[in-house]
Amino acid sequence: MVNRLRKFSIRCVYCLIDIFAVCAAIYVTCWICQHKLPFAPNFEVLFLGYRNPFQVVFALWLLAILFFNSLYGLYHTHRERLETYEVFDVLKSVTLASLVTVVAIYIFKIEDFPRSVIIFGAVINFIFLSVWRILKRFFVEYLVARGYNNFNVLIVGAGKVGQALAEEIKKRPRMGLRIAGYLDDFKTSTDPTVIGYPVLGKLSDFAEIVRKEFISEIFITIHPNSEVFLNLLEQARDLRASVRVIPQGFDLLSGEFVKYNIGFIPVLEYCREEALSLKSAGKRLFDVFFSMLFLILLSPMFVFLALLVKMDSPGPVFYFSKRYGRQGKKFAMIKFRSMRMDADEHLAALREQNEVDGPIFKIKSDPRVTKAGKLLRRYSLDELPQFFNVLVGDMSLVGPRPFPIDQIEKEDLRQLKRLEVRPGITGLWQIRGRSDISFSRLVRWDIWYINNWSFWLDMQILWQTIPVVLRGKGAY
Repeated sequence: MVNRLRKFSIRCVYCLIDIFAVCAAIYVTCWICQHKLPFAPNFEVLFLGYRNPFQVVFALWLLAILFFNSLYGLYHTHRERLETYEVFDVLKSVTLASLVTVVAIYIFKIEDFPRSVIIFGAVINFIFLSVWRILKRFFVEYLVARGYNNFNVLIVGAGKVGQALAEEIKKRPRMGLRIAGYLDDFKTSTDPTVIGYPVLGKLSDFAEIVRKEFISEIFITIHPNSEVFLNLLEQARDLRASVRVIPQGFDLLSGEFVKYNIGFIPVLEYCREEALSLKSAGKRLFDVFFSMLFLILLSPMFVFLALLVKMDSPGPVFYFSKRYGRQGKKFAMIKFRSMRMDADEHLAALREQNEVDGPIFKIKSDPRVTKAGKLLRRYSLDELPQFFNVLVGDMSLVGPRPFPIDQIEKEDLRQLKRLEVRPGITGLWQIRGRSDISFSRLVRWDIWYINNWSFWLDMQILWQTIPVVLRGKGAY
């Protein structure tokens, strides 16, 4: 009861802040467009009706925004969702509310209402409503990361999926999820394959463990028979604990899956070919636009780096490395040359010094790397010419990194999955360790990216690449 009252109070506070933000946005809009209004804009005139023939329009606009904000769940703090999703919901809410207001103006024939007020007002409302929510998230995440309002979590299943989930939760303290441990019928805490958290018991101990550990949320990562599954759900409901289920085959999903109903039967659609084709075309347009933009903006740096390479050691400025691209097509990946001209001839003599597993060859103190090359490699500046590869369609901004042909041909069939998409300048393993991670994990992340690709995932990877490159960690 106390928890429900607290949630209701928080929603009321959010609603009041929205009312203030919308009123402030309307005031700012009217102040900007005051030469088109038949009254002097101030708060008393705008919202109390004095000498304001458009009071009803502003009131309707406010109510419409509040309605759509509530419809999109903007009066809840969803810790597991990224800020970008919440901002996108604000955009949809303000757009729909503004459209409703425009329709009402025409239906009720409200004359002389300036269209510029709707346009400017929609933009300013979006900014005000988004900014305060972003600030609110920072504040909530600050409190949650320091232990305020954290929830105890129980993971059903201590296998690969359960442990991967635990690892992802651990990386995100802003979610406020404190893992108590696992439940598993076939593993114990002494099992060497169980890492990080204890196995608290078997599925038959579910109710006892939930009470004992004060569990608020349960994640089910395995798929037991229907009787056991329904029993877990019934017990969780009686214990007032939230249940979340990891979809079976989640690692094989193509992007975001769709939920809909046939009658009263819920259906999850894992793959939709038309949507995938549209997304692929959108990704290509995104790549072309931003590769051209980066090539224009970085052209002075290209000239400087070319002079640096040329002055540091004899040989060409660029190095062309044969790689496999999409569907096994071979292409020449362009890089600023960071090694001596005879580097390939000395590769065989250095094979035994390889410091990474799998078919990739890398050593931290490679004697073939030039002085300028060390700088280029540390901050990934040698990769900048690959924007040309992106522009011509051989590569993408984000995707699995292409390996040299002689290295990839020694690997197993797992590589075939990586060749279904264009290789990328950056990817998941660039932001999660670069050269410091195992080859098997690298391949697993690349396959996960291919199966779960989305526009927002690409944006996150690109954004997180910037600090990783600036730190120079794991690059050699």
